[in-house]
Amino acid sequence: MNRQMKANIRENMTRKDVIIIGAGASGLMCAIESGKRGRSVLILDHADKTGKKIRISGGGSCNFTNMNMSHRNFISSNPHFCKSALSRFTPRDIIALLEKHGVDYEEREQGQLFCTKGAQDLTRMLESECNDAGVNIILNCRILDIKKSDLFIVSTDRGIFESESLVIASGGLSYPGSGASGIGHRIANQFGLKLTDIQPALVPFIFHPEDRKILSELSGISIEAAVKCNNMGFRGSILFTHRGLSGPAILQISSYWKRGDAIVIDLLPGTDIYSVFIERQLGKSKIGIHNVLSGFLPLRLARVWCGLEIQSKPVNQYNEKELREIAQKVHNWNIMPESTEGFKTAEVTLGGVDAGELSSKTMESRRVKGLYFTGEVIDVTGQLGGYNLHWAWASGFVAGQYV
Repeated sequence: MNRQMKANIRENMTRKDVIIIGAGASGLMCAIESGKRGRSVLILDHADKTGKKIRISGGGSCNFTNMNMSHRNFISSNPHFCKSALSRFTPRDIIALLEKHGVDYEEREQGQLFCTKGAQDLTRMLESECNDAGVNIILNCRILDIKKSDLFIVSTDRGIFESESLVIASGGLSYPGSGASGIGHRIANQFGLKLTDIQPALVPFIFHPEDRKILSELSGISIEAAVKCNNMGFRGSILFTHRGLSGPAILQISSYWKRGDAIVIDLLPGTDIYSVFIERQLGKSKIGIHNVLSGFLPLRLARVWCGLEIQSKPVNQYNEKELREIAQKVHNWNIMPESTEGFKTAEVTLGGVDAGELSSKTMESRRVKGLYFTGEVIDVTGQLGGYNLHWAWASGFVAGQYV
């Protein structure tokens, strides 16, 4: 390409200080903060609306943060990476923004905060803040190519744009129905940044076919249980589905599960079922052990579990050792999932741009000056309960101070 052709192309470019790819939570927050600093900002997104994932999160009520925020609620190959951003943008900061705009919110269990009237209040708030900060947003825009010389040049089907700073806030692979794609990972690869292993997280499990034949009849049953895997454990509701297991405790443990691992379920956390068995045995009860369990579990579950794990007979026909072994199994039921449901239903992506590639203070690439990554595209994954959205706010906020 000769010098004249390059000059003509440059004349047709739109110049901005900052281009942000992704109009989700972290991209919008980054745009707001950089716009407040007087930077000219352009957001590009292939979706037809801003904040598409925000709009469907929390069942449409948007669990936007958690009052119990800590770096311990996040998974990363560098567990300290998120500390700086979390300390500079706290739950109180996002609450202050909601209150400024009169957005009603409520606290539910375990410190989770939700929008009372729905997620649309939150997206309207972010759009209003972007407007006040002079941010330009182009939707239905497909990225065709990105190059860097002295500036970043972003070619799209809506024009060619250039900027000093480029922010990749494109999210991960979860919820492809909301427009999620792997563009952020591809851009990281293009510029030579390392990626960690990428997997679906906060996602239901699928049973092996042989287990599914038996356990599918439990579909619709929900119980309070404790679930463990790889030295992590969570207590909460688990739900049997026609294909596998779901529910909050299952989604939590899925982030720590790897193919080939068993999950261990305590069906009766906090209940000393062995003492119950012994009491019935001493009373010479002739009631079947599945009926004893049905006093604590749904009858269908008690029957299926006994059919799988033990030979059910009247309690008075067991000795103490056998009852202790049965109690151990009740509190340590091993299930080996075949897989998860994958990115289609995963709430978040585990892994991403290696945190070692980025400055924890600014979110800027250590290799490429002016290139920033925020939100889910980074190898920082929160637990269930508003932590992932807060990471989006926090990482977008800190990047917005430097782009």
